[in-house]
Amino acid sequence: MALEKNPLWKPAGKINYVCPMHPEVRQDEPGECPKCGMALEAEIVPGAPDGEGADDGNSELRTMQQKLLWSAALSLPVLILAMGGMVPGLDLEHRLGWRTSAWIQAVLSTLVLAGPARFIAARAWNSIRYRSLNMFSLIATGILAAWVYSMAVVAWPAWFPHTMTDHGGGPPLYFESAAVIATLVILGQWLEARARRETGLAVASLLGLAAKSARRVVDGVEEEVALEQVKPGDFLRVKPGEKVPADGILTEGRSTLDESMLTGESMPAARGPGDAVTGATLNVAGAFVMRVERVGQDTVLSRMVRMVADAQRSRAPVQRLADRVSAWFVPVVVGIAILTFVVWQVWGPEPRLAYAIANAVAVLIIACPCALGLATPMSIMVGVGKGARLGVLVRDAAALEQAEKITHLIVDKTGTLTEGRPSVTTIQGPAEADENALLARAAALETWSEHPLAGAVVRGAAERGLALPEVSEFAAIAGKGVHGIMGGKLVRAGSLAWFMEEKMTVPEAWVKAAAEEGKLARSLVWVAEENEVLGFISLSDPVKTTTPGAVSALRGLGLKLIVLSGDNEAAQVVGRSVGIGDVRSGMSPEGKLQVIRELQAQGHVVAMAGDGINDAPALAAADVGIAMGTGTDVAIHSAGLTLVKGDLNGIVRAVELSRAVMRNIRQNLFFAFAHNAIGVPLAAGVLYPFTGWLLNPMFAGAAMALSSVSVILNALRLRR
Repeated sequence: MALEKNPLWKPAGKINYVCPMHPEVRQDEPGECPKCGMALEAEIVPGAPDGEGADDGNSELRTMQQKLLWSAALSLPVLILAMGGMVPGLDLEHRLGWRTSAWIQAVLSTLVLAGPARFIAARAWNSIRYRSLNMFSLIATGILAAWVYSMAVVAWPAWFPHTMTDHGGGPPLYFESAAVIATLVILGQWLEARARRETGLAVASLLGLAAKSARRVVDGVEEEVALEQVKPGDFLRVKPGEKVPADGILTEGRSTLDESMLTGESMPAARGPGDAVTGATLNVAGAFVMRVERVGQDTVLSRMVRMVADAQRSRAPVQRLADRVSAWFVPVVVGIAILTFVVWQVWGPEPRLAYAIANAVAVLIIACPCALGLATPMSIMVGVGKGARLGVLVRDAAALEQAEKITHLIVDKTGTLTEGRPSVTTIQGPAEADENALLARAAALETWSEHPLAGAVVRGAAERGLALPEVSEFAAIAGKGVHGIMGGKLVRAGSLAWFMEEKMTVPEAWVKAAAEEGKLARSLVWVAEENEVLGFISLSDPVKTTTPGAVSALRGLGLKLIVLSGDNEAAQVVGRSVGIGDVRSGMSPEGKLQVIRELQAQGHVVAMAGDGINDAPALAAADVGIAMGTGTDVAIHSAGLTLVKGDLNGIVRAVELSRAVMRNIRQNLFFAFAHNAIGVPLAAGVLYPFTGWLLNPMFAGAAMALSSVSVILNALRLRR
């Protein structure tokens, strides 16, 4: 499926094309980067997961594949003619004669360079024109040197001394070096394009998870419409086995949703009236009606894809090292090649010119900055795609790099350590059998109430499937509670102080039980019928079941945890229950910000995890801001990392991912530096005085291509 046909993707204007290695280079049409020569990519990857039209927008990959086939087909005869003498029975140069063999090699290699490999010269010229020397500057220089020298030998062989004659009866030729090196470069470009495409498709595949149509309900009549026709405010019916078409609120019915595509959790989640449902999740059991809140690019799924695509093009600070090296790399290598030519021409053995040219060309060919240029972007691209599959969305590469260095993790309580919404914890009544009756009475009253805890009581009754009695003459008394008539009797739900004012008798055991609940920072709703107290309902914001294990894992990673919360007693209770000793309660947004700055002033690297509007300043100020995907938009936009599921296990995955990516980048940089540190001296011939060994330019080209391939393959290991 092409991107333009995907119902979740609606372009805001022209598509921008951007360089994977230099995100500041962008234009509104496909092309090549003037700085590094890489093909520009669309800002949103246009692939599809099911393979249908998977190559749409990947013309670079198809083109490189065609170039590779043609280049290999033309280069193979050149290689056989040039190197066949080393293999018994393949010495075609001797059978054909040196001159015939030379002209065949000249024609075929010229076809390679003027045909499938022509882009190498074009990119090299652009690097000179834009004064940004890159790997193509070096490659083209080496190939051109080998080809020009060989053409001069073919055209005017008499100009070269007889001492340069090789086994074929003429001066040595390097057509095979030019052709094979060009083929190896095309192979490297094809592998790069394939790796970028696979990484992009891993992210873009999320788009393919979206439903293609929806069942819209209008005045009780159901009609099936295309997804692009759905608008906010529409009511949709979702049946078992269908995907949720858009983001919204469940209004009728109950169901179980498979949200693994967003959260990574295999266990389905129960959803009832008032709960949020996310587009592209799978309705496992139960039909329901939902009200649409967000469609198109505003959905969680689309924002997730956009965030990941942006992060893949962002640059980690470690990339500056490779940039600084690449800036002087080309002129230094050209200088080494010139020095190599001079040294061999002045002090080398006969034939000096042949040795000087061969070794200078080998230096130009083997010294390639492409491995340096790919070291960071490839690891970032693969790492960000892997993070998306783990439920860790990376907004920029700098946050991914910094996460490795975190020393202190600051977390909010509500929505981070806890579920973020209160629920019924315990019910205290005359007998266990009366719990449901007490909860049903309270829920019937709270249905009419606007109190923040009212929804928790109503949800508690709904979860138990309780039928609520009819309420008449409802009234709310500020600061005390609510009351109404049920079955001809006055029923109250409110505070214990209100009941005391009304001279009601409360059993001493219940008072003690309420005191114990208070120590746990739980809120209580007391229920009475006429003047008889029926008991109380205890409400709390429960700790997420994953929190204790995640806290232990974070400690195992060497992080110090601090809880900064606006709550007082509740924060202390939650902190103790999960094993966090440093809990600072009653914190304002300004206070949280101050704590972060104090820790940073002491040299610590601070991460902040939160989900609310009040957390946004701290998230922005922290070295690494981590937003819970269940939180507010302003919190998500203030953070560098977003956890789709919104629990601390996501932070564990984020830190481990960061460490793996940075370790991979260092390995890539080591491969790149080691390749050039070893390869350039060998190509210059430093071992010749001791061993008589020289590096053939063709093998130098193979080594150059392998350096890029090693970086690509190492980066792709992150997917596992």
